[in-house]
Amino acid sequence: MALIELENITAGYNRDHPAIENVDLSVEKNDFVAIIGPNGGGKTTLLKVVLGLLVPYAGTVRVFGEEPAHSRKNIGYVPQVIPSRTFPVSVLDVVLMGRLGSSGLFRRYSDEDRSIAIENLEKLGVFHLAKKRMDQLSGGQKQRVLIARALAGEPELLLLDEPVASVDTETQHSFYNLLSRLNNRMAVVLVTHDVGAVSSHVKSIACINRNLVSHGETISEEDVVRAYGCPFELITHGVPHRVIGAREDSKHG
Repeated sequence: MALIELENITAGYNRDHPAIENVDLSVEKNDFVAIIGPNGGGKTTLLKVVLGLLVPYAGTVRVFGEEPAHSRKNIGYVPQVIPSRTFPVSVLDVVLMGRLGSSGLFRRYSDEDRSIAIENLEKLGVFHLAKKRMDQLSGGQKQRVLIARALAGEPELLLLDEPVASVDTETQHSFYNLLSRLNNRMAVVLVTHDVGAVSSHVKSIACINRNLVSHGETISEEDVVRAYGCPFELITHGVPHRVIGAREDSKHG
């Protein structure tokens, strides 16, 4: 059984101008899928549909064979890192939030909850930060804490929305290696712009620009041109991508 099954999905925030249209996508157990595409192409909208945060205008979505809202307990979600704000919440408190699941915000944490939260902080190499406030952390540290929170719910599927947008190159490589290890025991779906860095780690690449342009182990130059509107070299696992020229019409404004 596919973990995610999207059939003919049209969704967005304005029915007359949907963010995604007629999208079919399947994600299997232990898949590692990178979702790429231009800004505004519908990548985050796609994640919201899978999470059940956005009800599609048309089509069918099944997550673990059920409607998305019933499957959230099996999903870990890592959003983009938000700008730092002064907020008195500790790292441990943030990770414990991953244990709430569908039981609501007002239950007491058990000893088991705390044990699992600490285990994931250790696994992510940030247990030493447990008592620090989130607004005192670097971008890379915040991402590891958010992953620890997602893993605290013991998911079978991990969704990440541009998780390395605000971290340095060295941290990015470490982060992708971590995701590869996690992929040994769960499916991973990653929204990213950094195709060159992630291509050696993922098992397939889905390219979306309102419609699903392609989904497979490689993505052709023609598909990327269709999605981005400018020429790219062929993308394959382990081979960085480069823009090799602007469109002729863009040279003249």
